[in-house]
Formats: sequence, C-alpha cells, structure tokens
Amino acid sequence: MDKKENAFSVDRAEDSPGFLLWQVTTMWQRGIKKALDEIDITHPQFVILASLLWLARNQQPVMQIDLSNHSQIDPMTTSQVIRILEKKLLIVREVHPEDTRAKAIKLTDQGSQLTRKAIKIIEQFDNSFFLCLDDRTQHFNKLMIELLSTNTKSK
Repeated sequence: MDKKENAFSVDRAEDSPGFLLWQVTTMWQRGIKKALDEIDITHPQFVILASLLWLARNQQPVMQIDLSNHSQIDPMTTSQVIRILEKKLLIVREVHPEDTRAKAIKLTDQGSQLTRKAIKIIEQFDNSFFLCLDDRTQHFNKLMIELLSTNTKSK
C-alpha cells in the first residue's frame, strides 16, 4: 500500500483548534437542546427570545435586524424563528412608533415568563458545563470575545 502524503497540518486531532471547537460546541449544543426540550423551545428560539429580553432593557423598539445582529443569527433564519415564536404567542410584531413601514418586536407576557424560565435553565446548564474551567472562565470568555471581535472585523 502506498504511503500517501498527510493531508493534515497537525499530528493529532486535538492539535486542531477548529476541530476542538467543533467537538465542544456540538457537545454543548446537545446539552442545551436536552435542557430546553422540557419547555418545548429550540436553541435558536431561546437565543432570539433571550436577545429580545436583553435588548428591550435598554432599547425601544427592538427590530428584527437588531435581533439578528445581537444573536449573530442570519437575517433569514431570524425571520423564520420570529414567525414560529409569533405562532406560539411568545412574541408580537407591532407597528414601529416612528416608521410605519417597520415592525417592532415585543415579548408577550407568556413569552416573557417562558424566556425567564429558559434563562434559568440555560444558566444552570452553562454553570455545570463550564464548571471545569473554574477560575479560568473569565479568561476563556476573553479569548472568545477576541475571536468574535477579530472575525467580525474581517467580514
């Protein structure tokens, strides 16, 4: 059997940051899905709901593009998720107070209650998942922010 040239630049899979990120993200998302199953929402639905609650604290009105930018979910997917959340009666779209062509998005009372419950579930899961980082969590977050910042600028 011919020895073929190694296609990889690393000797071990665990030397590839992208592959490691993929594995950790997949494991984390699997746990998030399981945690959210009990309240019948998906992870993207949670992210949009939580982003809406977050943005509404300091910004009125919140528009679809604001949710897309904050969550880093592409605009088309954001639109699809918003439609589903609207059907579930968790959000409403209202006429924008300054631009009648635009729609402002708001949580319903039911949506607000569910979002707050989901946040508790996710924070509990995250605390457990990232527990092994212990006092290195802030450093880990700083590195992720650096990656986000650098790669957002390069788009």
